[in-house]
Amino acid sequence: MMKIGAQRISCSVLVLPALCLTAVALVSPALAQIAVSANDNKVVNIDGVNKIVENPAPDNATIIDLGVSPPKVLGQVDVPASVVGPPQSVAIAPDESIALVVASTKIDPADPKKTVPDNKLSVIDLKASPPAVIATVEVGVSPAGVSFSPDGKLVLVANRGDGTVSILTVAGKTLTLVGKIALGDAKSGPCHVAFTPDGKQALVTRDGDHRISVLSVDGTKVEDTKAYMVAGIRPYSISISSKGDVAVLTNQGGGQGDTDIVSLIDLKKNPPRIVDTVSVGQIPEGATMSPDGSHVAITIQNGSNRPKTHQAYNDHGLVMVYRIEGTKLALAAQAKVGGWGQGVVWSKDGKTLLAQSMLDKSLDVLSFDGKQLQVVGKIKVPGGAAGMRTVEK
Repeated sequence: MMKIGAQRISCSVLVLPALCLTAVALVSPALAQIAVSANDNKVVNIDGVNKIVENPAPDNATIIDLGVSPPKVLGQVDVPASVVGPPQSVAIAPDESIALVVASTKIDPADPKKTVPDNKLSVIDLKASPPAVIATVEVGVSPAGVSFSPDGKLVLVANRGDGTVSILTVAGKTLTLVGKIALGDAKSGPCHVAFTPDGKQALVTRDGDHRISVLSVDGTKVEDTKAYMVAGIRPYSISISSKGDVAVLTNQGGGQGDTDIVSLIDLKKNPPRIVDTVSVGQIPEGATMSPDGSHVAITIQNGSNRPKTHQAYNDHGLVMVYRIEGTKLALAAQAKVGGWGQGVVWSKDGKTLLAQSMLDKSLDVLSFDGKQLQVVGKIKVPGGAAGMRTVEK
Protein backbone atom coordinates (compact mmCIF):
# COMPACT_ATOMS: atom_id res chain seq x y z
CA MET A 1 0.00 0.00 0.00
CA MET A 2 1.28 3.46 -0.87
CA LYS A 3 0.50 6.74 0.83
CA ILE A 4 1.45 10.20 -0.38
CA GLY A 5 2.33 13.09 1.87
CA ALA A 6 4.69 16.04 2.02
CA GLN A 7 6.95 16.76 4.98
CA ARG A 8 8.71 19.86 6.21
CA ILE A 9 12.41 20.55 5.78
CA SER A 10 14.53 22.92 7.83
CA CYS A 11 18.16 23.88 8.13
CA SER A 12 20.26 22.05 10.75
CA VAL A 13 23.36 23.08 12.67
CA LEU A 14 26.87 22.17 11.55
CA VAL A 15 29.66 22.37 14.13
CA LEU A 16 32.28 23.25 11.53
CA PRO A 17 33.36 26.54 9.93
CA ALA A 18 30.81 26.11 7.16
CA LEU A 19 27.57 27.83 6.17
CA CYS A 20 24.30 25.94 6.56
CA LEU A 21 22.85 25.89 3.06
CA THR A 22 19.21 26.22 2.08
CA ALA A 23 17.26 23.33 0.66
CA VAL A 24 17.54 24.88 -2.81
CA ALA A 25 21.19 23.82 -2.85
CA LEU A 26 20.08 20.21 -3.10
CA VAL A 27 19.20 20.66 -6.73
CA SER A 28 22.40 22.49 -7.62
CA PRO A 29 24.29 20.84 -10.51
CA ALA A 30 27.52 21.55 -8.63
CA LEU A 31 26.56 19.14 -5.84
CA ALA A 32 29.10 16.34 -5.85
CA GLN A 33 27.78 13.80 -3.35
CA ILE A 34 24.75 13.39 -1.08
CA ALA A 35 24.79 11.54 2.23
CA VAL A 36 21.60 10.97 4.24
CA SER A 37 21.55 10.32 7.99
CA ALA A 38 18.35 8.85 9.45
CA ASN A 39 17.83 9.98 13.04
CA ASP A 40 15.74 8.17 15.68
CA ASN A 41 14.13 10.29 18.41
CA LYS A 42 12.22 7.45 20.09
CA VAL A 43 15.11 5.82 21.95
CA VAL A 44 17.92 7.16 24.15
CA ASN A 45 20.68 5.39 26.06
CA ILE A 46 21.02 6.49 29.68
CA ASP A 47 23.98 4.94 31.48
CA GLY A 48 23.85 1.81 29.39
CA VAL A 49 20.09 1.34 29.43
CA ASN A 50 17.96 1.99 26.35
CA LYS A 51 14.81 3.92 27.24
CA ILE A 52 11.76 5.01 25.25
CA VAL A 53 11.30 8.78 25.03
CA GLU A 54 7.92 10.12 26.12
CA ASN A 55 6.26 12.31 23.49
CA PRO A 56 9.33 12.23 21.25
CA ALA A 57 10.03 14.72 18.50
CA PRO A 58 9.53 13.23 15.02
CA ASP A 59 12.22 11.01 13.61
CA ASN A 60 13.96 12.72 10.72
CA ALA A 61 16.66 12.59 8.07
CA THR A 62 19.56 15.02 7.72
CA ILE A 63 20.74 15.62 4.15
CA ILE A 64 24.44 16.40 3.77
CA ASP A 65 26.72 17.50 0.94
CA LEU A 66 29.74 15.21 1.33
CA GLY A 67 31.24 16.46 -1.90
CA VAL A 68 32.68 19.60 -0.30
CA SER A 69 35.26 20.06 2.43
CA PRO A 70 34.18 20.38 5.15
CA PRO A 71 30.87 18.57 4.57
CA LYS A 72 27.79 20.80 4.76
CA VAL A 73 24.32 20.18 6.10
CA LEU A 74 21.71 20.94 3.45
CA GLY A 75 18.52 20.35 5.35
CA GLN A 76 16.23 18.08 7.32
CA VAL A 77 12.98 16.27 6.61
CA ASP A 78 10.72 14.42 9.06
CA VAL A 79 10.58 10.71 8.27
CA PRO A 80 10.04 7.54 10.36
CA ALA A 81 13.38 5.89 11.25
CA SER A 82 14.76 3.40 13.75
CA VAL A 83 18.03 2.47 15.44
CA VAL A 84 16.90 -1.16 15.60
CA GLY A 85 18.78 -3.06 12.90
CA PRO A 86 21.97 -2.35 10.95
CA PRO A 87 22.72 1.23 9.87
CA GLN A 88 22.06 0.45 6.19
CA SER A 89 18.44 1.46 6.86
CA VAL A 90 18.94 4.21 4.27
CA ALA A 91 19.53 3.89 0.53
CA ILE A 92 20.08 6.51 -2.19
CA ALA A 93 19.24 5.97 -5.85
CA PRO A 94 22.24 5.88 -8.21
CA ASP A 95 21.11 9.18 -9.79
CA GLU A 96 20.54 10.76 -6.34
CA SER A 97 16.92 11.50 -7.27
CA ILE A 98 15.37 9.77 -4.26
CA ALA A 99 16.40 8.38 -0.88
CA LEU A 100 14.73 5.54 0.99
CA VAL A 101 14.45 5.20 4.78
CA VAL A 102 12.98 2.14 6.48
CA ALA A 103 11.49 2.12 9.97
CA SER A 104 11.93 -1.08 11.95
CA THR A 105 10.05 0.16 15.02
CA LYS A 106 7.47 2.74 16.08
CA ILE A 107 5.89 3.92 19.32
CA ASP A 108 3.17 1.50 20.41
CA PRO A 109 -0.18 3.28 19.86
CA ALA A 110 -1.59 1.35 22.83
CA ASP A 111 1.32 2.08 25.17
CA PRO A 112 3.57 5.08 24.49
CA LYS A 113 6.21 3.66 26.84
CA LYS A 114 6.91 0.81 24.42
CA THR A 115 7.89 0.32 20.80
CA VAL A 116 6.43 -2.25 18.41
CA PRO A 117 7.51 -3.45 14.95
CA ASP A 118 6.84 -1.14 12.01
CA ASN A 119 6.70 -2.00 8.30
CA LYS A 120 7.29 1.32 6.55
CA LEU A 121 9.62 2.35 3.74
CA SER A 122 9.56 6.09 3.04
CA VAL A 123 10.56 7.69 -0.27
CA ILE A 124 12.24 11.12 -0.10
CA ASP A 125 12.31 13.21 -3.28
CA LEU A 126 15.79 14.78 -3.21
CA LYS A 127 15.15 16.84 -6.36
CA ALA A 128 12.07 18.60 -5.02
CA SER A 129 12.45 22.10 -3.61
CA PRO A 130 12.28 21.63 -0.70
CA PRO A 131 12.89 17.87 -0.59
CA ALA A 132 9.92 15.94 0.79
CA VAL A 133 8.60 12.50 1.63
CA ILE A 134 6.46 11.65 -1.41
CA ALA A 135 5.41 8.07 -0.66
CA THR A 136 5.24 5.41 2.02
CA VAL A 137 5.31 1.74 1.05
CA GLU A 138 4.37 -1.09 3.40
CA VAL A 139 6.95 -3.89 3.18
CA GLY A 140 7.65 -6.72 5.67
CA VAL A 141 7.79 -6.72 9.46
CA SER A 142 10.65 -4.69 10.94
CA PRO A 143 12.44 -3.69 7.72
CA ALA A 144 16.14 -3.26 8.50
CA GLY A 145 18.53 -3.02 5.53
CA VAL A 146 17.58 -1.60 2.12
CA SER A 147 19.52 -1.35 -1.16
CA PHE A 148 19.10 -0.21 -4.76
CA SER A 149 20.36 -2.40 -7.58
CA PRO A 150 23.29 -0.87 -9.50
CA ASP A 151 20.97 0.24 -12.33
CA GLY A 152 18.49 1.73 -9.87
CA LYS A 153 15.56 -0.31 -11.21
CA LEU A 154 15.17 -2.68 -8.27
CA VAL A 155 15.11 -2.36 -4.47
CA LEU A 156 15.49 -5.15 -1.95
CA VAL A 157 14.52 -4.82 1.72
CA ALA A 158 15.59 -7.21 4.48
CA ASN A 159 12.64 -7.68 6.86
CA ARG A 160 14.15 -8.71 10.17
CA GLY A 161 10.83 -9.40 11.88
CA ASP A 162 9.34 -11.98 9.53
CA GLY A 163 12.31 -13.67 7.85
CA THR A 164 11.73 -12.23 4.38
CA VAL A 165 13.22 -9.99 1.70
CA SER A 166 10.81 -7.64 -0.11
CA ILE A 167 11.25 -6.97 -3.84
CA LEU A 168 10.27 -3.59 -5.28
CA THR A 169 10.56 -2.21 -8.80
CA VAL A 170 11.54 1.41 -9.42
CA ALA A 171 10.15 3.56 -12.23
CA GLY A 172 11.34 7.13 -11.88
CA LYS A 173 10.41 8.02 -8.31
CA THR A 174 7.69 5.38 -7.96
CA LEU A 175 8.30 2.14 -6.05
CA THR A 176 6.02 -0.86 -6.50
CA LEU A 177 6.06 -3.93 -4.27
CA VAL A 178 6.17 -6.97 -6.58
CA GLY A 179 7.17 -9.88 -4.38
CA LYS A 180 8.73 -11.32 -1.28
CA ILE A 181 11.23 -14.13 -0.57
CA ALA A 182 11.10 -16.20 2.62
CA LEU A 183 14.51 -17.06 4.10
CA GLY A 184 14.41 -19.92 6.58
CA ASP A 185 11.61 -19.13 9.01
CA ALA A 186 10.33 -15.98 10.69
CA LYS A 187 13.21 -16.12 13.18
CA SER A 188 16.01 -16.16 10.58
CA GLY A 189 16.36 -12.40 11.06
CA PRO A 190 17.42 -10.96 7.67
CA CYS A 191 19.34 -7.79 8.54
CA HIS A 192 20.80 -6.32 5.38
CA VAL A 193 20.85 -7.13 1.68
CA ALA A 194 23.58 -5.90 -0.70
CA PHE A 195 23.84 -6.23 -4.49
CA THR A 196 26.99 -7.26 -6.33
CA PRO A 197 28.19 -4.59 -8.82
CA ASP A 198 26.95 -6.57 -11.83
CA GLY A 199 23.47 -6.71 -10.28
CA LYS A 200 23.23 -10.48 -10.74
CA GLN A 201 23.52 -11.50 -7.11
CA ALA A 202 22.71 -10.17 -3.64
CA LEU A 203 23.93 -11.25 -0.21
CA VAL A 204 21.68 -11.25 2.86
CA THR A 205 22.93 -11.35 6.46
CA ARG A 206 20.73 -13.30 8.88
CA ASP A 207 21.41 -12.65 12.56
CA GLY A 208 18.69 -15.04 13.71
CA ASP A 209 20.32 -18.22 12.38
CA HIS A 210 23.86 -16.92 11.72
CA ARG A 211 23.81 -17.36 7.93
CA ILE A 212 24.63 -15.22 4.91
CA SER A 213 22.34 -16.16 2.02
CA VAL A 214 23.13 -15.84 -1.69
CA LEU A 215 20.29 -14.57 -3.90
CA SER A 216 20.23 -14.70 -7.71
CA VAL A 217 18.90 -11.64 -9.54
CA ASP A 218 17.63 -11.62 -13.14
CA GLY A 219 15.70 -8.46 -13.90
CA THR A 220 12.85 -8.45 -11.39
CA LYS A 221 13.21 -12.17 -10.73
CA VAL A 222 14.96 -12.68 -7.39
CA GLU A 223 15.44 -16.16 -5.94
CA ASP A 224 17.16 -17.80 -2.98
CA THR A 225 19.89 -20.02 -4.43
CA LYS A 226 19.92 -21.97 -1.13
CA ALA A 227 23.70 -21.42 -1.00
CA TYR A 228 24.82 -19.83 2.25
CA MET A 229 27.86 -19.07 4.38
CA VAL A 230 28.49 -19.13 8.12
CA ALA A 231 30.91 -16.53 9.48
CA GLY A 232 30.38 -15.73 13.15
CA ILE A 233 27.60 -15.07 15.64
CA ARG A 234 24.87 -12.71 14.39
CA PRO A 235 26.06 -11.50 10.95
CA TYR A 236 24.74 -7.96 10.57
CA SER A 237 26.03 -5.21 8.27
CA ILE A 238 27.53 -6.14 4.91
CA SER A 239 29.24 -4.13 2.17
CA ILE A 240 30.44 -5.30 -1.24
CA SER A 241 33.50 -3.92 -3.04
CA SER A 242 32.95 -1.89 -6.21
CA LYS A 243 35.37 -4.32 -7.85
CA GLY A 244 32.96 -7.18 -7.16
CA ASP A 245 35.74 -9.35 -5.76
CA VAL A 246 35.07 -9.33 -2.01
CA ALA A 247 32.51 -8.39 0.61
CA VAL A 248 32.99 -7.54 4.29
CA LEU A 249 30.47 -8.16 7.05
CA THR A 250 30.23 -7.49 10.77
CA ASN A 251 29.28 -10.15 13.33
CA GLN A 252 27.66 -8.70 16.45
CA GLY A 253 28.38 -11.65 18.71
CA GLY A 254 26.64 -12.44 21.97
CA GLY A 255 26.70 -8.97 23.48
CA GLN A 256 28.51 -9.98 26.68
CA GLY A 257 31.56 -7.76 26.29
CA ASP A 258 33.56 -10.34 24.36
CA THR A 259 35.73 -9.45 21.38
CA ASP A 260 33.71 -9.79 18.18
CA ILE A 261 34.75 -10.30 14.57
CA VAL A 262 34.58 -8.97 11.02
CA SER A 263 34.67 -11.41 8.10
CA LEU A 264 35.71 -11.19 4.45
CA ILE A 265 33.91 -13.07 1.66
CA ASP A 266 35.64 -14.13 -1.56
CA LEU A 267 33.04 -13.45 -4.26
CA LYS A 268 35.18 -15.02 -6.99
CA LYS A 269 34.43 -18.44 -5.53
CA ASN A 270 31.27 -20.20 -6.66
CA PRO A 271 29.44 -20.21 -4.35
CA PRO A 272 31.06 -17.35 -2.38
CA ARG A 273 32.96 -18.32 0.76
CA ILE A 274 34.28 -16.76 4.00
CA VAL A 275 38.08 -16.63 3.64
CA ASP A 276 39.30 -14.27 6.39
CA THR A 277 38.18 -13.13 9.83
CA VAL A 278 39.69 -10.55 12.23
CA SER A 279 38.95 -9.60 15.84
CA VAL A 280 37.83 -5.99 16.18
CA GLY A 281 36.48 -5.47 19.71
CA GLN A 282 32.98 -5.14 21.13
CA ILE A 283 30.01 -5.06 18.75
CA PRO A 284 31.07 -4.07 15.24
CA GLU A 285 28.03 -2.25 13.88
CA GLY A 286 28.47 -0.74 10.43
CA ALA A 287 30.71 -1.80 7.54
CA THR A 288 31.21 0.30 4.41
CA MET A 289 33.66 -0.20 1.55
CA SER A 290 35.59 2.77 0.18
CA PRO A 291 34.48 3.80 -3.33
CA ASP A 292 37.54 2.22 -4.97
CA GLY A 293 37.24 -1.00 -2.97
CA SER A 294 40.69 -0.66 -1.42
CA HIS A 295 39.53 -0.20 2.20
CA VAL A 296 36.59 -0.90 4.48
CA ALA A 297 35.50 1.24 7.43
CA ILE A 298 33.97 -0.40 10.51
CA THR A 299 32.16 1.30 13.41
CA ILE A 300 32.81 -0.37 16.77
CA GLN A 301 30.57 0.32 19.75
CA ASN A 302 33.48 -0.56 22.06
CA GLY A 303 31.38 -0.79 25.23
CA SER A 304 30.27 2.83 24.90
CA ASN A 305 26.61 1.80 25.15
CA ARG A 306 27.12 -0.02 28.48
CA PRO A 307 26.67 1.21 32.08
CA LYS A 308 29.75 3.03 33.36
CA THR A 309 30.09 0.39 36.06
CA HIS A 310 30.33 -2.45 33.52
CA GLN A 311 33.78 -4.02 33.19
CA ALA A 312 33.61 -3.64 29.41
CA TYR A 313 32.62 0.06 29.42
CA ASN A 314 34.58 2.61 27.40
CA ASP A 315 33.77 6.29 27.05
CA HIS A 316 34.14 6.29 23.25
CA GLY A 317 33.43 4.28 20.16
CA LEU A 318 35.88 3.49 17.38
CA VAL A 319 36.14 3.70 13.63
CA MET A 320 38.58 1.13 12.27
CA VAL A 321 39.75 1.21 8.65
CA TYR A 322 41.05 -2.02 7.15
CA ARG A 323 43.02 -2.33 3.95
CA ILE A 324 41.86 -5.02 1.52
CA GLU A 325 44.91 -7.05 0.53
CA GLY A 326 43.57 -9.60 -1.93
CA THR A 327 41.43 -11.77 0.33
CA LYS A 328 42.95 -10.54 3.60
CA LEU A 329 42.09 -7.70 5.97
CA ALA A 330 44.93 -5.57 7.36
CA LEU A 331 44.35 -2.78 9.90
CA ALA A 332 45.32 0.54 8.34
CA ALA A 333 44.18 3.04 11.01
CA GLN A 334 41.67 3.70 13.77
CA ALA A 335 40.25 6.68 15.64
CA LYS A 336 38.14 7.36 18.74
CA VAL A 337 34.64 8.65 17.94
CA GLY A 338 31.30 9.19 19.68
CA GLY A 339 29.50 6.45 21.55
CA TRP A 340 26.94 3.86 20.44
CA GLY A 341 28.25 4.11 16.87
CA GLN A 342 26.06 3.23 13.90
CA GLY A 343 26.73 4.00 10.23
CA VAL A 344 29.83 5.17 8.39
CA VAL A 345 30.22 6.53 4.84
CA TRP A 346 33.07 7.67 2.56
CA SER A 347 33.50 10.65 0.28
CA LYS A 348 34.07 9.77 -3.38
CA ASP A 349 37.81 10.51 -3.12
CA GLY A 350 38.19 8.28 -0.05
CA LYS A 351 39.65 11.10 2.04
CA THR A 352 36.68 11.99 4.26
CA LEU A 353 34.41 9.78 6.36
CA LEU A 354 31.29 10.47 8.38
CA ALA A 355 30.61 8.23 11.40
CA GLN A 356 27.35 8.28 13.35
CA SER A 357 27.03 8.49 17.14
CA MET A 358 23.59 7.58 18.41
CA LEU A 359 24.66 8.55 21.93
CA ASP A 360 25.91 12.04 21.01
CA LYS A 361 23.31 12.77 18.31
CA SER A 362 26.10 13.65 15.95
CA LEU A 363 28.31 12.63 13.06
CA ASP A 364 32.07 12.68 13.48
CA VAL A 365 33.91 13.98 10.42
CA LEU A 366 37.18 12.11 9.86
CA SER A 367 40.06 12.59 7.46
CA PHE A 368 41.99 9.63 6.04
CA ASP A 369 45.23 9.77 4.05
CA GLY A 370 45.80 6.06 3.68
CA LYS A 371 47.79 5.80 6.91
CA GLN A 372 46.24 8.13 9.48
CA LEU A 373 42.61 8.51 10.50
CA GLN A 374 41.63 11.49 12.63
CA VAL A 375 38.51 13.38 13.70
CA VAL A 376 38.48 16.89 12.20
CA GLY A 377 34.94 18.04 12.94
CA LYS A 378 31.44 17.18 14.14
CA ILE A 379 27.96 17.59 12.68
CA LYS A 380 25.07 17.77 15.15
CA VAL A 381 21.82 16.14 14.03
CA PRO A 382 18.30 16.46 15.51
CA GLY A 383 18.03 12.93 16.87
CA GLY A 384 20.00 9.81 17.51
CA ALA A 385 22.08 9.15 14.39
CA ALA A 386 20.83 5.67 13.48
CA GLY A 387 21.41 4.90 9.78
CA MET A 388 23.38 6.44 6.92
CA ARG A 389 24.28 5.87 3.27
CA THR A 390 25.60 7.51 0.13
CA VAL A 391 25.29 6.23 -3.43
CA GLU A 392 27.32 3.05 -3.64
CA LYS A 393 29.06 2.48 -6.97
